[in-house]
Amino acid sequence: MDVKNKATRIELFSLKTPQMRAFHMSWFAFFLCFFAWFGIAPLMAVVRDELGLTKTQIGNTIIASVSITIVARLAIGWLCDHIGPRKSYTILLLLGSLPVMGIGLAESYESFLLFRLGIGVIGASFVITQYHTSVMFAPNCVGTANATSAGWGNLGGGVTQMVMPLVLAAFIGLGFSLEHSWRFSMVVAGAVCFVTGIAYYFLTQDLPDGNFADLRKRGELESKQKTKGAFLMAATDKRVWALFLIYAACFGIELTINNIAALYFIDYFDLGLAAAGLVAGLFGLMNIFARTTGGIIGDKFGHRGGLKGRVRWLFIALFIEGIALLCFSRADLLPLAIGTMIVFSLFTQMSEGATFSVVPFINKKALGSVAGIVGAGGNLGAVGAGFLFRSESLEWPTALLILGFCVIALSFMTKFVTFSEADEKAAAEEHELALEKRAATRKEPRFKLPTAAPVPGRLSPMAVLRIYLGVALAIKGIYYILDMGKLEAQLGGEFGQTENLIAWFVVFAHSVGGMSLALGFATRIAAGLNAIVLAGAVWIHLQGATGFGFVGENLNFQFALLVLVTLMVFFWQGAGRFSLDKLLRTEANEASPSAP
Repeated sequence: MDVKNKATRIELFSLKTPQMRAFHMSWFAFFLCFFAWFGIAPLMAVVRDELGLTKTQIGNTIIASVSITIVARLAIGWLCDHIGPRKSYTILLLLGSLPVMGIGLAESYESFLLFRLGIGVIGASFVITQYHTSVMFAPNCVGTANATSAGWGNLGGGVTQMVMPLVLAAFIGLGFSLEHSWRFSMVVAGAVCFVTGIAYYFLTQDLPDGNFADLRKRGELESKQKTKGAFLMAATDKRVWALFLIYAACFGIELTINNIAALYFIDYFDLGLAAAGLVAGLFGLMNIFARTTGGIIGDKFGHRGGLKGRVRWLFIALFIEGIALLCFSRADLLPLAIGTMIVFSLFTQMSEGATFSVVPFINKKALGSVAGIVGAGGNLGAVGAGFLFRSESLEWPTALLILGFCVIALSFMTKFVTFSEADEKAAAEEHELALEKRAATRKEPRFKLPTAAPVPGRLSPMAVLRIYLGVALAIKGIYYILDMGKLEAQLGGEFGQTENLIAWFVVFAHSVGGMSLALGFATRIAAGLNAIVLAGAVWIHLQGATGFGFVGENLNFQFALLVLVTLMVFFWQGAGRFSLDKLLRTEANEASPSAP
């Protein structure tokens, strides 16, 4: 399918074009689907006690939640090729919301398992998201668009770990029993998905130039009859099945961790329900920038090394993911486990972004089917991993160790993802045309923030300071997780229930924002979030001050003020040259000698 008028840039703060409306609606819809898909996971400790579930039964529900998605993703990919992503997403959201709300009716293991199986269908939303962004964006930025939309969608898996315990607490606060509260929490998640399905139909269109039905009437798009062989075309390509296994080794692992992380930290590190949900949420929250990072680097490798370069980066990211998973499985101290989990999460999600920076170039005539098969691979990986965690005789750290070795082995499947010289040439030509169009339509911003001045060499002193500050903030975030009581005590205990939300914001800004700051990704946003926290810290340390002498000898105040000022500098100047933000600048700017 030859799609015209693809966008050559991502304008995050715009909804004027059909490309950007599709981008924002697709990631938001996927976010809600992911939230609903794993909404029950952080509440499993409550469900386990009420329904009397065994370890094997919990493992079965985990397998059920991801197994049905294999079939659903294969079907939804075919459906996208036939009726388009707009109608496909609407149908999926409306129907998929029903078992999400219905799980509140479960009264036994069997009924709970059945509803968990039904909820898994909503996980097919990923395929539509990737399809919709693939047909809306040009080769120079399609990897970034795919990775960002999927990454922000996957973020729902992390947010739900943090938010669902709060929703549960809110219903309890309203006077409902614990048994009723977890059920009402899932009704809320399902209802939001239902409303979004209606919005998706009216706010998006299938392609840059219109919907499938209209384009077929005008003869600008091939008929449904000509798309009948698309699935077979994709299914007979060995590269598709290599990517199928590769995606099993990254997204399959992420699905597994989303399902077991909260219970893992409860059972092996004696954390409470809220604290375990917070720690588990960090894994998913890395999607704010991690998967996007994988797509950005994939696009840059593609710019310099063609399609082979994209595959090369995929191997690197996946191999390091396996090493990091081995380290996480062996960590028996909580700070070490959290730290290695963050690194493991980073490369897991970068591997996912790298995978779907390759997928759009496999077969454009069967894009939906290719995306569906590869996406189904992630769920097959989760099903396979689920059997390890349902065994009564196998400890979960050992299961994670086995998975680590599997990921390393599967990273070598990238050797089977090859492209012909004709494919390389066609991709290069399309890439150059996209860059030319992007340069021709370049607009100067109305207001341009200053950037750090260029310095000789690759690593400047300011970059060193930024990296150190980011890592230090991330460590501080982990420290607060280990002792949330101390953080709440620092807040003064005067905010009531809101105090918990503030404490969670502090942890989120420090841990995830700190890692983002260290990588130099969305630097101003990360610095701004942490500046809010540090401004609060300065205000708290000033409470009770009686004069200049008190302020002068108050080292905590001085240190907090120093960090705040440093963050404001990075908020004003940005990350500089040695950062992922630098990679996001347009090729036109990079090619200009006067570019900042």
